[in-house]
Amino acid sequence: MPGAAPGADAPTLEPNAVVLEVIDGDTMDVDLGGRRASVRFLGIDTPEKTGGYLPAECGGDAATRRTAEMLPPGTEVFLQRDDELYDRYDRLLAYVYRADDGLFVNRYLVLDGYAATMHFEPNTTHRAVLDAAQADARAANRGIWSDCGGPDQPLAGAGSSTG
Repeated sequence: MPGAAPGADAPTLEPNAVVLEVIDGDTMDVDLGGRRASVRFLGIDTPEKTGGYLPAECGGDAATRRTAEMLPPGTEVFLQRDDELYDRYDRLLAYVYRADDGLFVNRYLVLDGYAATMHFEPNTTHRAVLDAAQADARAANRGIWSDCGGPDQPLAGAGSSTG
């Protein structure tokens, strides 16, 4: 997998949070200095999973599984913030790096077609890196680009969890 090389994105980082639970492909709960915090990954959007609050989308369950594989409970992470700290749902907004190998999780999810870019000003520090990863994923026809024809596609067959 193109994004899987440990250390490809950053050197080993000092962790500032520990994963408690992956909620979906672009949201997780972490222990942040002794308190539980919900984190929304900046610069990306994964399809909606089945059983969530919004209608399921093609690739949503796959994105959730992949994020959970990459960030199992207990994984130490480095959360990098941008200009805005919280979204309207009071989730912490962050770029996520695995602390042990520096892997830039947001970039990896886009590069391998589990997510598309989604930028909201003023939180655009890594816009160029994420846009380049998306261009690569589209050109190589990875993930949602081959399986779904792109992001935001309804899940075919109600109740399916193959997406």
